Amino acid sequence: MKAEYYQKGVTIDYKNTSGATIAANTIVALGTTRCGVAGTDIPNNSVGSVFVEGVWIVPSTGTIALGAAVYYDTSTEKATATATSNVPLGWAVAAAENDTVKIKLLG
Repeated sequence: MKAEYYQKGVTIDYKNTSGATIAANTIVALGTTRCGVAGTDIPNNSVGSVFVEGVWIVPSTGTIALGAAVYYDTSTEKATATATSNVPLGWAVAAAENDTVKIKLLG
């Protein structure tokens, strides 16, 4: 099977079918296995860019240690160390403090 190069992969094209505009810098759950961050405002039924790489500062809840797996709780819109019912977001590049954590996206 042959492959055809499509793009570098720092961002991906994402069609917003949420029913509302996704604001730039909003965490976007990409199914149930990973997340990205909206690169621009993405109007409903439009395609926009979502970052799938990089280190981001995101709101968090609870204790998250350096190196810990980090998940996105879609109900609170915060990062957490709790895997159950949450979407994998990345890993902590520093311990959480002041209700934020620096995370490396899974890519």
